[in-house]
Formats: sequence, structure tokens, C-alpha cells
Amino acid sequence: MGKSGAAVLIMFVITTLVISPSRCAAAAVTCNAVELSPCANAITSATTTPTPMCCSKLKEQTPCLCNYMKNPFLQKFINSPNARKVADTCGTPFPTTCT
Repeated sequence: MGKSGAAVLIMFVITTLVISPSRCAAAAVTCNAVELSPCANAITSATTTPTPMCCSKLKEQTPCLCNYMKNPFLQKFINSPNARKVADTCGTPFPTTCT
């Protein structure tokens, strides 16, 4: 392998190491409904605006929302009109269908 081949290989390894952790972190969300507790007031009250912490946690937990919707204890909160308002206010996509 020449110098240019080695340089390409090194750049590939560096790029992979730099990009991979963020991909893994995004894919490895730990689904924990308690993480959405900063959103409790906004979800249960039509007049409360979600906090930045709520929006951050909601975005983090977005991959878990379908699982929460299937949970009989969480359904009434996650499927509520206020939960959708909170998601809209936070700019977080809310699943319309779950399989």
C-alpha cells in the first residue's frame, strides 16, 4: 500500500471514529418514561408551555413514543391532545401510527 492508500485508510478510520459515536448514541436511546417528567406539567395543563428541558427530553425519547403509546399506564398521557401540542411546540415529530 502506497502513501496515498495509507492516507485514505487513516482518514477513513478517523472519520469512522468521529461519526460512529453520535450514530450509536442516537440509536442507543434508553427508553424510560420517567425521562419525560419535565413535560408532566405541560402535558397535564393546557396552559403550561413546555420548558427547554422538556423539549430536549422529548426529542431524546421520540424513538420510544410508540412503546409508550402501547403501555396501558402511559397511553392516556401520550395519546392526549396536550401531548401532541407539547410535541408541536417543541418541534418534535409525533408518531401518527405505530406498528
